Amino acid sequence: MTQNEDRSNLKIIPLGGLHEIGKNTCIFEYEDEILLLDAGIAFPTENMHGVNIVLPDMTYLRDNRHKIKAMIATHGHEDHIGGIPYHLKQFDIPVIYGPRLAMALLREKLEEAGVANRTTLKTVGPREIVKVGSSFVVEFIRNTHSIADSFSVAIHTPIGVIIHTGDFKIDHTPVDGEYFDLQKLAEHGEKGVLCLLSDSTNAEVPGVTPSEQSVTPNLDRVFAQAPGRLMITTFASSVHRVNIVLQLAQKYGRKVAVVGRSMLNVIAHARNLGYIKCPDDIFAPIKAVRNLPDEKVLILTTGSQGEPLAAMTRISNGDHPQIKIRQGDTVVFSANPIPGNTIAVVNTIDRLMMMGANVIYGRDKGIHVSGHGSQEEQKMMLSLTKPKFFMPVHGEHRMLVKHAQMAQSMGIPAENTVIVKNGDVIELSRDRIEVVSQVSSGLQLVDRAGVVHDNIMQERQQLAEDGVVTIASAIDWDGKLMVQPEVHLRGVVTTVERSLLQQLIVKSIERTLSERWSEFSQSANGEALEVDWATLREEIESHLQRLVRRELQSSPLVIFLLQTPEPTPTRTYRRRRSTASVASSEQSLFPVNS
Repeated sequence: MTQNEDRSNLKIIPLGGLHEIGKNTCIFEYEDEILLLDAGIAFPTENMHGVNIVLPDMTYLRDNRHKIKAMIATHGHEDHIGGIPYHLKQFDIPVIYGPRLAMALLREKLEEAGVANRTTLKTVGPREIVKVGSSFVVEFIRNTHSIADSFSVAIHTPIGVIIHTGDFKIDHTPVDGEYFDLQKLAEHGEKGVLCLLSDSTNAEVPGVTPSEQSVTPNLDRVFAQAPGRLMITTFASSVHRVNIVLQLAQKYGRKVAVVGRSMLNVIAHARNLGYIKCPDDIFAPIKAVRNLPDEKVLILTTGSQGEPLAAMTRISNGDHPQIKIRQGDTVVFSANPIPGNTIAVVNTIDRLMMMGANVIYGRDKGIHVSGHGSQEEQKMMLSLTKPKFFMPVHGEHRMLVKHAQMAQSMGIPAENTVIVKNGDVIELSRDRIEVVSQVSSGLQLVDRAGVVHDNIMQERQQLAEDGVVTIASAIDWDGKLMVQPEVHLRGVVTTVERSLLQQLIVKSIERTLSERWSEFSQSANGEALEVDWATLREEIESHLQRLVRRELQSSPLVIFLLQTPEPTPTRTYRRRRSTASVASSEQSLFPVNS
């Protein structure tokens, strides 16, 4: 391939959102300019112990930060904007364009994270056009979704128009009266769309996704029949659903106590922007509603996905400081579990029922509808845009395959369709689309302290499965044990007598010291003058790991804590023979009593 041919191609590099639900992140790169589209998070699975959020691996963007010209945010869901504060700690983004609600939510996130100075936020409206660098012109097209103020985008590039649908369904009776701009999509279809990237979430679902308005009569019935307190949990960002709930609360004369920080934030911003309309006096603090008759109370909470720290989960565990379930309460789950959360949700429901609540949940109750289009809406998107090339996005593998088959049934040749993975580099020209290489992808796990590296996760997994054995020992300058080693077992199942295990551990340490002490110490006149304590600690720990795993028939985490004597004017610590793993070894080198 010649240099000129290479320069004529557009690269599309998804870093998240493929073969999964969440962390949607996509790169559009032309020559030396990069346009980002969304940067979301995903939520941890059960085996990601202690992890709060999951991000895509952003190595490629860190390495190419000098090419970044701007970012587009299609809407305000966490799986599309939640990762931006974390990424801005690693590289600057000159400007981020997005709808009003998404920018309001993002501004607060950036200020809280202390990175608001690392980008400029610019609000855009429907049909607004912005120029990004010299290679991209982005046109914002109103769509309908489960959050207000959501966009599809038409990206004009030197080789043609790329349409990215963002998350969408085609709602003909939107709660906020903001209709999907199907006319603009059709206009682009008539002029010619080079490639369509389309939401695949409901590619397995036949028919049409019901309008958000369809939940109103079913929720109305719940309000009418609830005899006592009413508690409703839904996605905080489901602004349309929250608006419906607040309107029904006003209709039935219930005061609303909002519980959960994210719910409070979204409602505040949505009211400021006019997406939620209700009087101020409908709200009341949680302490105030205690004094109201039960039939006059509505508690609107987070926790529809069984998140461990969310309000509804804490209520179900009986450890919420202000809300306790009592007989006669009605609890409504106005959301379906996203993949991976089903067990947490049903456990929460079980606990609420055991406490005496009447819990209303499930697809058959008609109290939740998806924000993603089903097969007929996906077909309509294809027929309106008439793309030459097609790339299904936003979905697990089977969803992408189903969506690609759908496109082929509508006349898009199989060779013009690609099913890709996170990290694939898709090269698009006027005449072809193909995967040409791959960049670093994968996961970046974050807990409250920061990034959780692979070795830490392995240790956490080991702790969760087999427990930990801690061995503390003190060794003198002569290579002798100063005291009997202390052995502590936590979470370890064993049939071996602790005294026998202690004896085996002492023998193992003594054997290493007697047979190999000279490898780690330099002596003169029979006295050790320098000792490589760090390498000695590693060697003993390695032997102990094998011993413990053999004797216990399991694989607990084995930690050897070494207490060393104080240096003297004639006796010092020798520098390590190998510096390959200084950090990890010296980190573990601390006194027994520390």
